[in-house]
Amino acid sequence: MMKKSAKTNALINEKSLYLQQHAHNPVNWMPWGKDAFEKAKNENKLMLISIGYSSCHWCHVMEEETFNDAETAELMNENFICVKVDREERPDIDAVYMSAVQLMSGHGGWPLNCFVLPDGRPVYGGTYFRNSDWNNILFQLSHIYKKEPDKFLTYAEDLKAAINKLELRKPQKSFDKTTLLTLVENWKKLFDPIRGGLNRSPKFPMPDNLMFLMRYGWLTQDKQVLEHCKLTLTQISRGGINDQLAGGFARYSVDAYWKVPHFEKMLYDNAQLISCYCLAYRIFKDEHFKNVIHKTVDFIISAMTDAEGYFYSSIDADVDGEEGRYYCWNCADMEKVNFNNPFPSKKISITDLMCDYFSVNDKEKTAEGYCVLNRLSDEGEIRKKISSHRRRIFSDY
Repeated sequence: MMKKSAKTNALINEKSLYLQQHAHNPVNWMPWGKDAFEKAKNENKLMLISIGYSSCHWCHVMEEETFNDAETAELMNENFICVKVDREERPDIDAVYMSAVQLMSGHGGWPLNCFVLPDGRPVYGGTYFRNSDWNNILFQLSHIYKKEPDKFLTYAEDLKAAINKLELRKPQKSFDKTTLLTLVENWKKLFDPIRGGLNRSPKFPMPDNLMFLMRYGWLTQDKQVLEHCKLTLTQISRGGINDQLAGGFARYSVDAYWKVPHFEKMLYDNAQLISCYCLAYRIFKDEHFKNVIHKTVDFIISAMTDAEGYFYSSIDADVDGEEGRYYCWNCADMEKVNFNNPFPSKKISITDLMCDYFSVNDKEKTAEGYCVLNRLSDEGEIRKKISSHRRRIFSDY
């Protein structure tokens, strides 16, 4: 981790943990407010609205690589008024600039970096940028704004019109069963029939979507939809996106298999998934779903609730500057665990069984040489191995 500078910026007195994390950057960050906009107008500079949250891995990466770099900070300070926003503190601001960046780039995420005119209208944006790319963007934007500011004014007006059009909601003239059936039939084309969820990566749990589909499937007795929901929730709960030891769900899986997540855990994800699994248990009466509910609730009580009963909004993805290291295992790690084998027979290794059960093996290794615990392997095969070991154990006694 980069050593924090003794010098501070205007974020030092903010209450937000995320803003405080940037208080020692050489960037002259300002909090969102009237002072920042007046400064931009008085100095006739573009503004950078940079939005993130304290447990976001790529927010940390961009801070270390870019916002702590003295040369980059000098370029930012000279040409822009830089504002930091905590999305958990100001979701209203995040929503506005997320819509703008999604329109401009086709995608969104955090850190969210949006360049705006002194009146707040967006003109350029994106998410995470490498430092070299970031510096090129800074040069180009500052140069164009100084030489041809009308280009930004025209683009800002067009983008504002597009955002306004996006936000307009025309009342539906008619909405009948045929409309609903057509919508779901088109949705089915996107289902992943093997792993659940949508047929793409990364994969997000999308609990609201699943709850809608479960209700739809139950009301219409659509077996395909119900089977899709059950498969999806089973795969999510057995994947690495669900902490197989401590409980609790990460935000999303970076792959199409629910195996390797971005490891930050958000309160709102877990709360919605508890509701989702409750509905699933009511519909499917699957005891596995009931166990998931209890384990997730226990996790929130033990890890995301303080002594006075307040809830923590998130748990950081990084451990000692490395994303998800706390959740990653290899065979050597498993060997260190005392599994309390009641039958110390030389013919059986409890560690080997646990490695099979949680998919800790060379095949499942990430590029860093670790495995994320999951239970997506064939449990039938594991049960056969356990039964075989049991027969061999008891034959010794």
